[in-house]
Amino acid sequence: MTVTTHPLPADWRDLFALTKPRVMSLVIFTGLCGLLAAPERIHPVLAFTAILCIAMGAGGAAALNQWWEADLDAGMKRTAQRPLPQGRLDRTTARDFAGMLCAASVFLMGFAIGWLAAAILAVSIVYYALIYTVWLKPRTPQNIVIGGGAGAFPPLIGWVAATGHVSLMPVVLFAIIFFWTPPHFWALALFVKSDYAKVGIPMMPVVAGEKSTRRQILIYAVLLLPLSMVPWWLPGHHTGAIYGVSALILSSVFLALSVRVGLRERAGPDDAMKPEKQLFAYSVLYLFALFAALVVDRFIPV
Repeated sequence: MTVTTHPLPADWRDLFALTKPRVMSLVIFTGLCGLLAAPERIHPVLAFTAILCIAMGAGGAAALNQWWEADLDAGMKRTAQRPLPQGRLDRTTARDFAGMLCAASVFLMGFAIGWLAAAILAVSIVYYALIYTVWLKPRTPQNIVIGGGAGAFPPLIGWVAATGHVSLMPVVLFAIIFFWTPPHFWALALFVKSDYAKVGIPMMPVVAGEKSTRRQILIYAVLLLPLSMVPWWLPGHHTGAIYGVSALILSSVFLALSVRVGLRERAGPDDAMKPEKQLFAYSVLYLFALFAALVVDRFIPV
């Protein structure tokens, strides 16, 4: 399928849409939480700059993703209204905009904050735009599992921006998002699998079937519960009871919803897949709430 182009100049709203604002909001939030939860404080202006760089890098990577997948997006109902499939933006403009954002984010982070944070930001961009988008996504049903690392970098980057070094705590935060990603995304893939099948993307429900996908959602949810508690158990008093109790409750609900999905038989033709949609919606709330509890615990220790 060929994507048509529009002869008029791009509207700023179309460029903004390339950055996947709803996804970027979660990236920005977890990056900010990583920065605020770190044991060291940095100047507010530098903190703002670090989060701006994370946002620019994430937005640029998302724009590269849409530039590369414009033809695929045109073939899927869920993405057909994006600027490139609709012809409201030409691909060259999208590519140049994405490249500018990515390069600016890394260099600004390096000069203003530090080159370790900039290097990790660069790795996250390459991971998402190249390793996941170009290599993994069209080739393996494990694309979300391996590619999940792309969305797990922000709290690590935020922590390093504040402290200047990598320690065990931000690695654990990285791991939490890494293990959260498969059940989050597979829940979505279960009720939009026809879109992926239509364009030939080997998502887990398309290749391995619904039963296998549901089983794996449950497995990751089971692993996520104890992993989410690790920040409370780590030596060094990084978190206290506020985070620990919140993580236990939030992850228990996540597991309960995953059990409903994981033990469910194949949905019938008239089934609205409510358990899958509920899990997907809750999974977004879960990550926001979990990282919010991390920050609240940092400033109101119990």
